[in-house]
Amino acid sequence: MSFDVGLVGKPSVGKSTFFNAATMNDVPEGAYPFTTIDPSVGEAYVRVECAAPEFDHTCTPNLGYCEDGTRFVPVRLVDVAGLVPGAHEGRGLGNQFLSDLNEADVLIHVVDFSGKTDIEGEPTEDHDPREDIDFLEDELDMWYLDVLEKGIERYRSGYHGEEAAIEEDLATQMDAFRTNKDEIKQVILSLDLELDPDTWDDADREALAREIRKRTKPMVIAANKMDTPTAQANFEEITADPDYDHLTIVPTSAHAEKALKNGDEQGVLDYLPGDSEFEIVEDVPAEKATALEQISEFVGEYGGTGVQQAIETALFDELGSIAIFPGARKPQEDGTFLQDCFVLEDGATAEDFAYFLHTDIGDGFLHAHDVRSGRQIGADTLLDHRDVVEITTTN
Repeated sequence: MSFDVGLVGKPSVGKSTFFNAATMNDVPEGAYPFTTIDPSVGEAYVRVECAAPEFDHTCTPNLGYCEDGTRFVPVRLVDVAGLVPGAHEGRGLGNQFLSDLNEADVLIHVVDFSGKTDIEGEPTEDHDPREDIDFLEDELDMWYLDVLEKGIERYRSGYHGEEAAIEEDLATQMDAFRTNKDEIKQVILSLDLELDPDTWDDADREALAREIRKRTKPMVIAANKMDTPTAQANFEEITADPDYDHLTIVPTSAHAEKALKNGDEQGVLDYLPGDSEFEIVEDVPAEKATALEQISEFVGEYGGTGVQQAIETALFDELGSIAIFPGARKPQEDGTFLQDCFVLEDGATAEDFAYFLHTDIGDGFLHAHDVRSGRQIGADTLLDHRDVVEITTTN
């Protein structure tokens, strides 16, 4: 599993329910602050159309599973604990929260769109979900700004010598955010700023910190509890607000996803995660039948419960990741075929894929083959989503 998807949200918004629904783990759930203290890590999945049917064979997954032509590829989901206002100043779990958060490649911010929890995670009425969206972005921006200011101090101290460029010192100070001097220089210029921090005012520095944060810590909003009328009204209002055009907001009901998965495991329902419909295959009590009817209406209207969709949006849309199958045109002698499917960064080449599989394979890379076309491809060939690639190596 090559990516970490970080799950974040204030207390009591259903974040742990989302995590449990996605991973079918059993972390504590409760309507009180800090139900979760340490980050919980579980295996979630993204859906990829399986390539095996194109070769008239059946795949034999090593990891994850395949059902009805859909490959469920494992990704790591991390339930990050401790978000409260003032986290960047040490409130709540403070630095621990920020450190855990920084390990994630992309974030899913779970927000209670029903407005039933206030900014501290306490029960309330008519809370505006925009406040929750804003406060996480503000917390992250202030965190980035603090590190940025230290980078400016580093530059002014002459740490790298008189000829050093500002982007070099900022990149050194902010390397934990997985950025580099070229990206930082690009951001500075994109904001029409000079490459001289003495010309930047407070607003310039805040804008720079925010833009670096947006590029290095992409985010999806999981609009949770969307199976309520109030949440649906809030969703319509917020998605029409141009101030939130920079965010992808996915209508979600973590409670519905968990109920459907539980029903499927118990043999009561036939449900494939992410689907917009399900089938009741056993008799159920009238009360449960009514609840399932409500869930059916919700998933039909929104195309699913949103849990699966939020994870896939984060990984494939926000990060631009691609899924690659290592394999050949026919099964091995033991009958195995397309055992693996891996998620790689956008822009990955055939040689990158070889190194991803194993350092020795990369070191001995000779060439690769596009299995579908049979065409030989070179080390610098860019791979596309769902490519089936065979590596030829001396090792």
